[in-house]
Amino acid sequence: MVRIGEGGERFEGVREVAVLRGGGLGDLMFAMPAIEALAAAYPDARVTLLGTPAAEALLSGRTRAVHAFEELPVSPGVRDSGEGAPSVEDFESRLAGRFDLAVQLHGGGRNSNPFLLRLGARHTVGTATEDAEVLERWVRYVYYQHEVLRALEVVGLAGADPVTLDPRVVVADVERAAVRERLGVERTLIAMHPGATDPRRRWSPERFATVAVARLAEGDDVVLVGDESDRPAADAIARAVRAAVGAEEAARLHDMVGVLPLRELPAVLGAADVMVGDDSGPRHLAVAVGTRTVGVFWFGNVVNAGPLDRGRHRVHMSFVTRCPVCGVDVTQVGWTAERCEHDPSYVDEVDPALVLADVDDLLRTR
Repeated sequence: MVRIGEGGERFEGVREVAVLRGGGLGDLMFAMPAIEALAAAYPDARVTLLGTPAAEALLSGRTRAVHAFEELPVSPGVRDSGEGAPSVEDFESRLAGRFDLAVQLHGGGRNSNPFLLRLGARHTVGTATEDAEVLERWVRYVYYQHEVLRALEVVGLAGADPVTLDPRVVVADVERAAVRERLGVERTLIAMHPGATDPRRRWSPERFATVAVARLAEGDDVVLVGDESDRPAADAIARAVRAAVGAEEAARLHDMVGVLPLRELPAVLGAADVMVGDDSGPRHLAVAVGTRTVGVFWFGNVVNAGPLDRGRHRVHMSFVTRCPVCGVDVTQVGWTAERCEHDPSYVDEVDPALVLADVDDLLRTR
């Protein structure tokens, strides 16, 4: 038996399990090993994910660990916005009293624990900051801990032992082949995501363009992925590529930013031989679909979000400890930390040549 933390005994008579995990794509990926552990520990139970519509779009038909989805209402600290979301009253009236076990994997619990408790589950487990209401079984939320291990420590309180440390999202070989045929890929496909929710975690478009130009020169295809917020970066990359290469090579740069439905993103990332990205949701999803990755990280985020192996995944870190604009200490992060108003890149000191070297090594050592 392998368990993260002290753990606890399994609860008796559990037939319905709720898992609270809102947030972004990366947050969802970090929760997946814990959800798989719950499904294995309670094989006769139905696991319902309380999340955003993106969770159902992404995971439906791609995991056996989640059996049902419920969209979260807009509630402070749980879900900040959502057009067409159910009301809190409707959500609670439909779900209150349904669950035998409710699991909080959503932050430190200041808002998520009271929200979860209103569902009236027989048993509850989760994290708690010093100012949070505690659940039946709980562990202290301390910011610097890998998010996958944090979630596994939580479900360990319910007697659920890890079955994997990496998230797993299923992509069929036929889907991979269809993507490559659609793009006309003859050799190698490199995926790139030039974005991150936090602007400070974004590698500049010029650096992504340097990688793209070098791989296009090797005969590879490059596909850009992301949502509409990544449009400026994608446009800058495309301009730099067109200025640096001929028309034939530029035609092998495929821009899918803002037009690729979320439900199709796993197949596109799964079709890639290597994915290059910031510390962002698509990079974490690439890990889940089995694609090798080269990630650009601020060093503090590696503690919480870095990939765990180096045979398939490489990490390049910047070691910025103070804001380049105002000089404030930026290592004190988390729920208690004050944030300055500046948004310079913390990761632009990462050299594209080193990223390219790892892309090449991952391709050679497949």
